[in-house]
Amino acid sequence: MNNSEVLQGRPVAIAKETQPAISVPEEPGKSKQRERMRTIIRGSILPLSVLLLWQIIGSTGLVTKTILPTPVEITKSFIELLISGELYKHLQISLFRAAVGFLLGGGLGLLFGVLVGLFRRFEDSVDPSIQMLRTIPHLAITPLFILWFGFGEFSKILLIAKGAFFPLYVNTFLGIRGVDSKLFDVARVLEFSRFKQITKLVLPAALPNVLLGLRLSIGVAWLGLVVAELMGSSEGVGYLILDARQFSQTSIVFVGIAIFAFVGKGSDSVVRYFEKKMLKWRDNFNG
Repeated sequence: MNNSEVLQGRPVAIAKETQPAISVPEEPGKSKQRERMRTIIRGSILPLSVLLLWQIIGSTGLVTKTILPTPVEITKSFIELLISGELYKHLQISLFRAAVGFLLGGGLGLLFGVLVGLFRRFEDSVDPSIQMLRTIPHLAITPLFILWFGFGEFSKILLIAKGAFFPLYVNTFLGIRGVDSKLFDVARVLEFSRFKQITKLVLPAALPNVLLGLRLSIGVAWLGLVVAELMGSSEGVGYLILDARQFSQTSIVFVGIAIFAFVGKGSDSVVRYFEKKMLKWRDNFNG
């Protein structure tokens, strides 16, 4: 092979070697799934580490099982309650009480929050009394509910509703009053009616606060459920915890606590899912 052939072939070889590789863009669906999996893994590191340390401490006998049963023993108690059907019975009652109390209290809180936020006269006449009632603790009003309504379902539902009312009321009120006044100037230029201002301007702008109040209201409803079922009940997860405490069945107590935690987290995740869907239009919302 002569020099001309070598020189003629060299540029071709160099071109082949330096030719950039063609990268295939990753599908958006797979990218989102991978990011979601990373998020789940990051969120699981802390609880799994705590459970592992907990199991090691319990297995070595540093703490008695009566005080702190291991996660394995708690899981066994959970499976036993699940197989016997007792867990489903108590959970069904608790979910019914929490749902009815939340719908009653949260619905009224949303209604009063809208009325107080939109009308100044309504705020002057109603808000001071509501703010005074908001400061009364659950445990302080529980004996009064028992005297008035007894130990029946009605008193328990009212106690749950009392807790669920205030977060939605306060956040709805703040959301409506926090609407930018410049938007009303635009509404006047566009000649929006009063009804159109409320439906197209005020309520959408207040929606982030309303959804935040919804999440807080669900959490407080679960707290009210615990108080309601501990004050005197023969059914429900709270009763299951109280009954297990009396017989020193600590593992069952932890089962009840875990149920409250997981169901509460599940309901909060549902609200967050709708929050992401409904607030996509906001530029500053990174859901």
